Amino acid sequence: MKINIVNEGERLAVQLSGRLDTAAATEIAPEFQALAEQASKHIILDCAQLEYISSSGLRLFLALRKESAAKGGKLQVQAINADIRQVFMMTGFISLFEII
Repeated sequence: MKINIVNEGERLAVQLSGRLDTAAATEIAPEFQALAEQASKHIILDCAQLEYISSSGLRLFLALRKESAAKGGKLQVQAINADIRQVFMMTGFISLFEII
């Protein structure tokens, strides 16, 4: 699992690639905590290269969404594949996130 955060002023582009399983979620949790500290910005989670997401990965997304809402930021999820879209639909996350 790789995460690349590009700071573009008031916007953060977060590129996720690989499998966001339980082990990877634990590994990248500090990066998501750093994002939460900047949740007043416009954050785009780019999932074009994300192959899989587990419930642990979904929890990271949800925590970031809550922090963003609390701080008046904007969170968008971009370029999810069909498998991840299905996970979002089954869990109800499809209605919680703005997917572009």
